[in-house]
Amino acid sequence: MVMHSLAEFQKNQQSKDSIFFRDGIRQIDFVLSYADDIKKDAELKAERRKEFEKNLRKTGLELEIEDKRDSEDGRTYFVKIHAPWEVLVTYAEVLGIKMPIKESDIPRPKQTPMSYVLGPVSLPTSVKYPHPEYFTAQFSRHRQELFLIEDQATFFPSSSRNRIVYYILSRCPFGIEDGKKRFGIERLLNSNTYSSAYPLHDGQYWKPSEPPNPTNERYILHQNWARFSYFYKEQPLDLIKNYYGEKIGIYFVFLGFYTEMLFFAAVVGLACFIYGLLSMEDNTSSTEICDPEIGGQMIMCPLCDQVCDYWRLNSTCLASKFSHLFDNESTVFFAIFMGIWVTLFLEFWKQRQARLEYEWDLVDFEEEQQQLQLRPEFEAMCKHRKLNPVTKEMEPYMPLYARIPWYFLSGATVTLWMSLVVTSMVAVIVYRLSVFATLASFMESDASLKQVKSFLTPQITTSLTGSCLNFIVILILNFFYEKISAWITKMEIPRTYQEYESSLTLKMFLFQFVNFYSSCFYVAFFKGKFVGYPGKYTYLFDEWRSEECDPGGCLIELTTQLTIIMTGKQIFGNIKEAIYPLALNWWRRRKARTNSEKLYSRWEQDHDLESFGPLGLFYEYLETVIQFGFVTLFVASFPLAPLLALINNIVEIRVDAWKLTTQYRRTVASKAHSIGVWQDILYGMAVLSVATNAFIVAFTSDIIPRLVYYYAYSTNATQPMKGYVNNSLSVFLIADFPNHTAPSEKRDFITCRYRDYRYPPDHENKYFHNMQFWHVLAAKMTFIIVMEHVVFLVKFLLAWMIPDVPKDVVERIKREKLMTIKILHDFELNKLKENLGINSNEFAKHVMIEENKAQLAKSTI
Repeated sequence: MVMHSLAEFQKNQQSKDSIFFRDGIRQIDFVLSYADDIKKDAELKAERRKEFEKNLRKTGLELEIEDKRDSEDGRTYFVKIHAPWEVLVTYAEVLGIKMPIKESDIPRPKQTPMSYVLGPVSLPTSVKYPHPEYFTAQFSRHRQELFLIEDQATFFPSSSRNRIVYYILSRCPFGIEDGKKRFGIERLLNSNTYSSAYPLHDGQYWKPSEPPNPTNERYILHQNWARFSYFYKEQPLDLIKNYYGEKIGIYFVFLGFYTEMLFFAAVVGLACFIYGLLSMEDNTSSTEICDPEIGGQMIMCPLCDQVCDYWRLNSTCLASKFSHLFDNESTVFFAIFMGIWVTLFLEFWKQRQARLEYEWDLVDFEEEQQQLQLRPEFEAMCKHRKLNPVTKEMEPYMPLYARIPWYFLSGATVTLWMSLVVTSMVAVIVYRLSVFATLASFMESDASLKQVKSFLTPQITTSLTGSCLNFIVILILNFFYEKISAWITKMEIPRTYQEYESSLTLKMFLFQFVNFYSSCFYVAFFKGKFVGYPGKYTYLFDEWRSEECDPGGCLIELTTQLTIIMTGKQIFGNIKEAIYPLALNWWRRRKARTNSEKLYSRWEQDHDLESFGPLGLFYEYLETVIQFGFVTLFVASFPLAPLLALINNIVEIRVDAWKLTTQYRRTVASKAHSIGVWQDILYGMAVLSVATNAFIVAFTSDIIPRLVYYYAYSTNATQPMKGYVNNSLSVFLIADFPNHTAPSEKRDFITCRYRDYRYPPDHENKYFHNMQFWHVLAAKMTFIIVMEHVVFLVKFLLAWMIPDVPKDVVERIKREKLMTIKILHDFELNKLKENLGINSNEFAKHVMIEENKAQLAKSTI
């Protein structure tokens, strides 16, 4: 009774933010939670937990259980886990964790004149570099004297501690079921034996911890990283890595580096946009289109059958001016610039990654065992076993014939959903065709809409509403596909976590690529290219006439489509990322609150937060890579895309930081030395972007036809572009219209104009393509070949000139290896001296051997 009251006293005395056991000494490294279960398998779950916890204690872990009566909701048990020193040193050696052996004598990069200019964006040195740099070596419990151990309680950082505990949890057995040994916390979480497993945050994010709690890194991260007022500041990357592990750290390094590189692309893109803005009034084509004496006198052929009327070219005056904003001489320059920019980005990222590998001690890092571990689902589904030739142990095995049906189903599902995307795109095209015809006849008949028609033509209205509808369809399809792809990947029963992630990456990226870009590909490369001509139009399903481009080209429509999809996706993504965990956490806390806040302990506060999940980072990468596609694949049509991406990423970094520090449980630290498969995807998109931008400039914009006219067909020496609009429009005899296509009302016009290069009605080859068409086509193909070759040549030259690993990093790695070998050599020598004592001959012989080893190591370096 006395002991019980003492425990109660300690519990009440303890701060609710304490990250220690009741004794205030042993640190909590991990927490498991479970609630009372009244279902039929409650006894089985209780037995599993009992066995699991017994086996955890056998491994040396220390456990402390919080009764449900002490929890806030009155029904949740919490199992607090502490890893003592012996466990930490044993598993640090098993996992090959590198620990400091000597403070580094290699100075940090010196301040440059540029550093003073960048002063306002810099963080304090204590935040930027929270710990000194050390020479490190893989930890060995038999060489503990070699390592800089000042205090055993703080020697291993909390990220290493939770990684070690998770490693034990994921391998700890909990019984034998169906004749097989069952193990691992993931399996227990999947069967709801435990409701959650998570490492603790250091403390509250809005206030520093009070002693005896250690430094609250969560608070420092929130103050210097997760606040929106710090949007212009650099990120505390070392602190992020120390707190969340290298895998999450490298994502933020990549996002930050990509955002820095976007700044240069955004500046050049903005300059191109300003050039278009300043030259808009001097543009001969739009001046001629807007001129009542030129554009106002050109009668254009109807844009749809029967219901659409003839129209005057100057009705598209505003659209032609807007089109010049993005379709001017700077477009070619910007397309070439972005081809080179993307190469520089990827080459410099390789260097940044190499520097990071050195700084974060990942040079000799091999793939995380966690990723190569067998998934519990795989083991549960496997009925066969076979001998592993490496470990010589019997392992679960699934023969190919058992997997083939699921692979077929998986392939069929992905194909079906891609077909759905194409079908929805065709449906939007049909919507645009039918709405355009309705709007055209409605606006023509209603006199009150004459003013509106001057700036909101049927083409612009249809384009805007079609793009918005397309974006909504994209979001709906994406929502359902995410659920289905995760389910179908599970049903494939991948063997390891790495296989699972690779399979999901392929499915998600393929689908999102088709979903987000298909409408842009359609407008860029198909719309208006296969229209035919008046009297012989091509029809979709023999009913709807193929869409035509505006007389100024399809580029302005591609820009509209890209702007709406890209901006909409970014705004929706950021709102969803911020609001979704916030709403879930609020609801969870609201449901849980029953007792006084004084009992709301550190582990309960974290328990009520949202779990980041194993695929949290996957979706962050996917979002960034899809945005990279918008910035590179169609950038020739929209020079402001890099600026929009830059603004979004500045917000994205802070939203992700705020989300991780305030709304999510702390993730288990895990290692990674690169961004993995995403790097290959970025390279693929970079190569594709050169081709797409070359085709956009050649076939979607109006630049090549203008250049051909300028150099080959212009007859005006003082104003070479004068007469271009008239030259680019062919003539059609109204009498040649078939009955079912001509407007119902008779007009006194004899001819109408349409956009193409065809012979006039009085020519012997009437309505066939004329010579100028072939000249323009040849110029377009030549431009594509020249641009692709120039950009690819520059890409290969840059890739060859920029080394993958910077020279100073190579030297630092060599220096560190040399120093590590020397320190280990001296340590072994001293130890040997102590062991051998007075036998000087034996000692001399061993010294010779060790010296030779050190010399050999030096020569190899």
